[in-house]
Amino acid sequence: MDTHTFVQILKSELVVALGCTEPVAIALAAAKARTYMPGHIDKITVKASAGIIKNALAVGIPGTKLTGIDLAAALGAIAGQAEKQLEVLADIKSEDISMAQYMVEQGLSVFQLADTTKKLYIEVIVESEQRYAKVVITDNHTNITLIEVDGQVVDTGGCANASFKSSKEDRNELTIDTIVDFVNIVNLEDLHLVKQSIELNRKAGLDGLAHAYGLEVGKTIKENVAIGILSDDLTSHAMALAAAGSDARMAGSSMPVMANSGSGNQGIAATNPVIAAAEKLGSSEEQLIRAVALSHLVTIHIKSKFGRLSALCGVTVSATGASCGIAYLLGGGKKEIKAAIQNMLGNVTGMMCDGAKGGCAMKVATCTSAAVQSALLASKGMSISSTNGFIEEDAEKTIDNFCRIGNEATSEIDKLVLEMMMNKNR
Repeated sequence: MDTHTFVQILKSELVVALGCTEPVAIALAAAKARTYMPGHIDKITVKASAGIIKNALAVGIPGTKLTGIDLAAALGAIAGQAEKQLEVLADIKSEDISMAQYMVEQGLSVFQLADTTKKLYIEVIVESEQRYAKVVITDNHTNITLIEVDGQVVDTGGCANASFKSSKEDRNELTIDTIVDFVNIVNLEDLHLVKQSIELNRKAGLDGLAHAYGLEVGKTIKENVAIGILSDDLTSHAMALAAAGSDARMAGSSMPVMANSGSGNQGIAATNPVIAAAEKLGSSEEQLIRAVALSHLVTIHIKSKFGRLSALCGVTVSATGASCGIAYLLGGGKKEIKAAIQNMLGNVTGMMCDGAKGGCAMKVATCTSAAVQSALLASKGMSISSTNGFIEEDAEKTIDNFCRIGNEATSEIDKLVLEMMMNKNR
């Protein structure tokens, strides 16, 4: 088989990110627009799709203890470094934050719902007294598809677009069977990004366990294990490490993580449960790297059909990948890995996404618990039957059904949830 294609897919979808990707993508667009606008900024306007607004409204902005779409845009324009992509806000200072807050308080940085059918759409207009620059990001959090300055189109993102489309076409080669085959034969030297994801995301989880971030979901699990209320078992360890990473990320931690398919939480949920399982099972480093590669690729495979943003929680997808990775560590082959998918999707499908925020860590913990349970059942040869609901005999068809639910049956949920969120925050 052509392992190069799979390695390229990993390179495309495993990206180091600082902060939740939606506000960071807004900051990136603003920072890019600012490069065409020397001098004083008079106004910043953000127009974004429902999914972007939903995920950027209440989540912590990295390097601050603050939230807000308008603030993220202002920070990007004031101090963002567009060349750093999803680490655009890596070097912001306290004076930058104060200046951005002033712009928001004065109504100089604003946002609104864009008139678009795209699920991932960001348009940022930076204005001065005599000129403006507009940057548009679509489909992918770093995919700049339009730069316009004073009415003149400067760039339409042709090269980036071609690369993104080519990468999407490559994903047609992904199936559960080909993913498992790749994981079993690939040279470990080709999985350096996977190894980096293990290092970064484990570190973020340990940071969340050591410090008081957000709801402290992971930290609370660990504390209750220590006093004997919860068992010191694989499930508790996996839930704590995964949820703690999400706690830190959602609270605006300045620690970078490896995102999967445009989401840091998905990267954490695809990685940390497998790390925790390997630690409890005494797996070798090679087994861990291959298991995490499997988790990442299963996540990418499902997300390529599910879409970047959805009314359903994306962690249900990445935890499905993690369940496959855990099943692999338990000695499972293709049959057990497919059973883990059947068990997960028959369990967690329907978990709603109501935006990125501190409560996401609880969803990470819930899905991680399900991932362990699903893998343990699969390792015994137990799988949800095709007589149950939308589950098919073929795990690939189950994935297709799951993605149809996410894409075709949830548009009204997104509208309703966004309406509730916007009205609440007025």
